[in-house]
Formats: sequence, C-alpha cells, structure tokens
Amino acid sequence: MNIPNLLTLARIIFIPLLVVLFYLPTTWSMPVAAGLFALASITDWLDGYLARRWNQSTPFGAFLDPVADKLMVAVALALLVERFDSVLLTLPALVIIGREIVISALREWMAEMGKRGLVAVSWIGKVKTTLQMVAILILIAFPPGHAVAELGLATLYGAAMLTLWSMIQYLKAAWPHLSRSM
Repeated sequence: MNIPNLLTLARIIFIPLLVVLFYLPTTWSMPVAAGLFALASITDWLDGYLARRWNQSTPFGAFLDPVADKLMVAVALALLVERFDSVLLTLPALVIIGREIVISALREWMAEMGKRGLVAVSWIGKVKTTLQMVAILILIAFPPGHAVAELGLATLYGAAMLTLWSMIQYLKAAWPHLSRSM
C-alpha cells in the first residue's frame, strides 16, 4: 500500500461522508460537502501525479482509481439530480453517467483484444473531467436558482458536450474492431 493508493481509497471513503453531509439539515452541511468533493477532486489528480512521479503505479491503483472516480461522480450527480429536481440537470447527468458506463465497457472489451491503447484517456477526457468536477462542486455549494448554481449548470452542460465528443472519438477509434465483431 502506497500513498497514491491510499489517496484513491480515501476518495471511496469520502462517498458515504458526502451523502451524509448532503442530507444533514444544517446550514453548514452543503459548504462542507462541497469542500469534501473539492478534496476528492484534488486527490483524483494528486494520486495519479504521485504514482507517476514516484514510480509507484500498481495494478491495484490502476484498477481502483477509475472506479473511485466514477463512483464519486455518479453519486454526486445522483444527489444533485434529486436536489435540483429538474430535467435541465438530469439530462447532462444522465449523459455523463451513461458515457462512463459505455466507455468503461469499451475499454474492458478493447483490453481483452489487446487494443486498450486505442481508447486510452485523451486530452478531451481530461478537460471534460475538470469541467465536470468544477460543475459538481459549484452545484453542491450553491442552491438551485442561485446565479452561481446557474453557472455550475452551464459548466455541467459543457462537460456533457465534451463527454459526448470524447465518447464519439473513442467509438471511432474502436469502430474497426467493433464492426468486425458484428
């Protein structure tokens, strides 16, 4: 067990804490939940950076890191869908969660064929992740109808558009292998 793996595990431990904070009926719970999500987002970047910098990449970390990321984002988006109770937030949330399922399955399938490199994380994915994390942070911190929450919603739409774009790029890269299997 190394520090990058511990940071990844911390993200998973943060998930039930985020849920509890989200539902606490206090004035301070949402800012603290937003802070916890911000900390989780930072550990998402930091664990990968440290693993590469310190040459501490492990199979366990390679498996758990994307799982932790997807769980944290999916849970946060599900909480926000309930809180905002609006199709305007539900649509980009579904696009983001749906894409994660499709790309995870695609990466697993391509790995079985020895072609995982064709669907490796791209710069679009990194920008999408950054926008997604900023949007979720804003939407947790500010209540529905607040002007800053509207900015968060617009940012979430930007992330959803990049989500679709990156999914199309990954599917195009994998299409020659997918179409042979039909």
